[in-house]
Amino acid sequence: MTQNPGELVAEAVQRSLRLVVTWPAWDGVPRTSDDDRTFTPHKAVRRIADHLIDHLAEVEALLAGVPTQPDEWHASAHTSAADLAPFTAEDVREAEQRLTRLGRTFVLRYASLDPAEWDKDRTPSWTLRQIAEHLTELDWYADQVGDLS
Repeated sequence: MTQNPGELVAEAVQRSLRLVVTWPAWDGVPRTSDDDRTFTPHKAVRRIADHLIDHLAEVEALLAGVPTQPDEWHASAHTSAADLAPFTAEDVREAEQRLTRLGRTFVLRYASLDPAEWDKDRTPSWTLRQIAEHLTELDWYADQVGDLS
């Protein structure tokens, strides 16, 4: 396969953003996922961004040949007061800017590498392709809020 795996990440971001644009209609009631985690529009955007940042940092550490930084944030187990705020059209624009840039960073980072690096064995870590493929599921967070149009 010769497609830049970073493109998969950018596509997942775009799938998420198709839902994010509907969220100014949010009624202020948090949604509960099948595994009993609470989600709101702000929390879903935060989790998408955090997930991208986590794995971008992992990619950079793997390429630098250094250990990855342990994941010590509360992730989706924590719902903050800010997560409960109304979600406005301005928040949509901010999410579009933030998430699109993060997705594009994956495209550019992977494009800067020899494609052989994408599948290089990095045991015990995933390959760079596996990281990108894992991120195709990041729109799960957006699905927890859903289409509010």
